[in-house]
Amino acid sequence: MTKAATLFAAVLCFALSPLVFDPFRGWEPSQFPVFVDRHPVQPAGYAFSLWGVIYLWLVLHGAFGLWKRAEDAVWDAPRTALTLAAALGTVWMPIAHMSPGWGVVTIWPMALAAFAAFLRADPSRDRWLLSTPLALLAGWMTAASGVATGVLLGGYGVLAPVPAALAMLGLVLLIAILVQRRQPGQPVYGLAVIWALAGIVVANLGGPPVVALAAGAGVAAMAALLLMPLRNRRI
Repeated sequence: MTKAATLFAAVLCFALSPLVFDPFRGWEPSQFPVFVDRHPVQPAGYAFSLWGVIYLWLVLHGAFGLWKRAEDAVWDAPRTALTLAAALGTVWMPIAHMSPGWGVVTIWPMALAAFAAFLRADPSRDRWLLSTPLALLAGWMTAASGVATGVLLGGYGVLAPVPAALAMLGLVLLIAILVQRRQPGQPVYGLAVIWALAGIVVANLGGPPVVALAAGAGVAAMAALLLMPLRNRRI
């Protein structure tokens, strides 16, 4: 009961954090020593609307878990990791506003906690309320952590914006494939990654074609990975 109640409180705070703190709409070019008008690693603005779905689904997950599955060992498995991810997510916006560097330092532990929660969630039990919201969060965090790091690399001149975008797209795809292969029974994770990568394609249609092509290749690779179990069943 304690773990379930703590998790519900954490996801509720996480979902309400955009109403408490100034919404995060990306870092301003003036926050970096190297001016970049638009980082090609960033998805189109519409892609961020997924956060509304993530917040709502996590609150439903926490509420149902507290109400009906408070003492269930299967539901207990991802709770500690998800509580940590939600707690970090609650304070991430003010940290990111304060400093891009600290924002990136914070986003990776949040992403790792989201991965751990997702990988510990059994997709065969209460699928749409247990593993699906965790898959959605983990999939988006896979892309978000890479995007934030790409912006930081470009803004501090470690890499030019296009190489930074390509490097992070490669890292995002590697992580996504490794995570999805460990949880093949829950395709929503891969679909969330595809959503983010498609947003990068759209954002770069009028920009560097190599970034749009790389993000599109990532979409194709993730789609192929998700379709593989279906092909295997037919064989």
